[in-house]
Amino acid sequence: MISFGLGVEDLADTRFALSPLHETVLSLRVLREPGLSALHLPWRRAVLGRLGALDTRLLLSLVAVRRTVPDFLTPRPVVFAPAFEDELAAVRRTAPEVVRRDLLATHAPDPLPAPLLAAAGDAADAPVAGLRDDICELLGRYWEIAVRPVWPQMRLVLEADMTYRARRLALGGARLLFADMHPNLRWHEGALHIADMISHHHVAASGRGLLLVPSVFAHKPAPPVGPDEAPTLAYPSRGVATLWLRPPAPDSAALVALLGAPKARLLGLLDEPLPTVEIARRLRVTPSAVSQHLRVLHATGLLTRARDGRQVLYRRSALGDGLTGAAGEADVADEARTGAAGLAGVAESRNGKTRPEA
Repeated sequence: MISFGLGVEDLADTRFALSPLHETVLSLRVLREPGLSALHLPWRRAVLGRLGALDTRLLLSLVAVRRTVPDFLTPRPVVFAPAFEDELAAVRRTAPEVVRRDLLATHAPDPLPAPLLAAAGDAADAPVAGLRDDICELLGRYWEIAVRPVWPQMRLVLEADMTYRARRLALGGARLLFADMHPNLRWHEGALHIADMISHHHVAASGRGLLLVPSVFAHKPAPPVGPDEAPTLAYPSRGVATLWLRPPAPDSAALVALLGAPKARLLGLLDEPLPTVEIARRLRVTPSAVSQHLRVLHATGLLTRARDGRQVLYRRSALGDGLTGAAGEADVADEARTGAAGLAGVAESRNGKTRPEA
């Protein structure tokens, strides 16, 4: 069990923060172990299809067998909603001895995985600093592929959770705030107790306050591994089950009311690239009439166009797909960027066995 001792001033300084870096690092656990959370299987399959040549071997080695992650990769946010780049810059400034200490503590009692062993097991600082920079470089690329496209949707879920928690705090103080946050959390006699932890230590806040970080990818409370870190707690956010659900298909009548019957019919037709003449032939109207509607739909971002020889081909955009409810699984990444839908996917099994994490 880990506990945080909180005085009156610490409770007064309890606050919330968002952390895109926390989410990026914690998502590696789901990526490595699909059975950890069935809710995230749609996100996981979509991400696996986009990682390409990214060296996931090094990234996944950061997650220990017991599912802990190094503390230096999840620094305490200093503002409410730091930018990912600012948080990553702070990680790049981590002293080599701290990187080595955290990697060893994360994987103990197991040996360091092969991708980490050569550098972190070296007594010299230069190899560890190089490893730290390589990890930061990979995390930056991984963020762009796996988390940034869906961060706007994730942030809405996290902010909704914080609104709910703030109301709980206003109505019943710290006891009510933590009462339904997770079964492993218990407020008792001035301390927040976190059960089912491999580590066993007490951390006195001593004026540093408590920082609460709601998380989409945390499946249980996740305090720092080491006892030297300030009291910080990533905890599972409410509403995660709705995050990756595809929205219901729009009512066709509503689409007609929004766009008008001719434009709605044209938009529904263009799930494949077609030239103006062919569109007119299929709709049995004149090319000039089609051209007017195409200009409007293209100007509003509902269509894309590309030249093929002397013809211009039009096709429904990702935004148009979302509006018509016609997007397929291949369009999931684009939909995520436009807010039209979540991700869809299946699981992939993980080799090896696990133990409960800290």
